[in-house]
Amino acid sequence: MLPIDAGATLLPIARATIAGALGRPVAAPMDAPWLLEPGASFVTLTQSGGLRGCMGTLEVRQSLLADIQNNALAAAFHDPRFAPLTVQELEATDIEVSVLSALQPMRFGSEADALSQLRPGMDGVVFASGHHRSTFLPQVWEQLPDPQTFMAHLKRKAGLAADFWADGITLQRYTVTHWTEPADRPSHAS
Repeated sequence: MLPIDAGATLLPIARATIAGALGRPVAAPMDAPWLLEPGASFVTLTQSGGLRGCMGTLEVRQSLLADIQNNALAAAFHDPRFAPLTVQELEATDIEVSVLSALQPMRFGSEADALSQLRPGMDGVVFASGHHRSTFLPQVWEQLPDPQTFMAHLKRKAGLAADFWADGITLQRYTVTHWTEPADRPSHAS
């Protein structure tokens, strides 16, 4: 169970991890015992409100601390949609950390049935069909509030047509607790 103020620990860890990799070490508290508990997370980077990187894990494989650190580095330097983050960009980059609940399989008889079960603003969704797989965090509902549009974009992200539907599709849902750096965060520029 995460403490209510977990974001005050997790956000500085993500920023310190990225800053350290860029040769700009920043201290962050990493000694809370709950950080060693297993956890799955996503780290999202934005600049001026636009996506700059987002990587994460859907299933628990390591401690929450290691997961946040690995995903912060992946979002900053290994998201294939973007060039690696530079030290010059760091100060203009805002960080969001999402900690995921366990995945819950959805049971449905049709796409309409699946769409009727989605909880906009609450559900993160994992879509899978054969080797095609994608996910959207619950925060994506802010841009795609309609379940049908949300699902169409999720299928496109998996490399399929927006109207694709077939037997064997699996859907899993999850929720997140997430924190975003405050707009008035202290500057770490040197």
